[in-house]
Amino acid sequence: MEYKFARIDLQQTNYSLLQNAKLLVDIDVDQMQMIYKVYCRYKKFSSVMPLFESEFYNNDIIGYFDSNELVAWSMIGVYDKHNIENYQFAWNYNNPASRLGINSLYHECAYYKQNGYRYYYIGANESYKSDIEGYEELGPI
Repeated sequence: MEYKFARIDLQQTNYSLLQNAKLLVDIDVDQMQMIYKVYCRYKKFSSVMPLFESEFYNNDIIGYFDSNELVAWSMIGVYDKHNIENYQFAWNYNNPASRLGINSLYHECAYYKQNGYRYYYIGANESYKSDIEGYEELGPI
């Protein structure tokens, strides 16, 4: 099985910020870990990489809220002033109709484009990601 990676050229996107999202400054690691556990169980992952407390303080954490309750988060690594990567997303799936999985990606594209970044690395090339504006499959070095 060939594993390919992808990124988003943020200059090619035109998404809007979500009103229910914000960059978190006061991190409740226990709450983040609980959402992550619920997410991993919901997805039925057979193997899970643990998240360490330091990761929540050394990366950007964008929280997503439903009626003022944190229901999802994204962990974004900042490489330099042009490049970021989505390290992890987790969601409790209490309201699947909100489509937070894909809508969080749209929000993050808008947020980081607005803040001057160029490329948003999104990990593995998966079919649903290819519909995102600015999508690029990465080739060999």
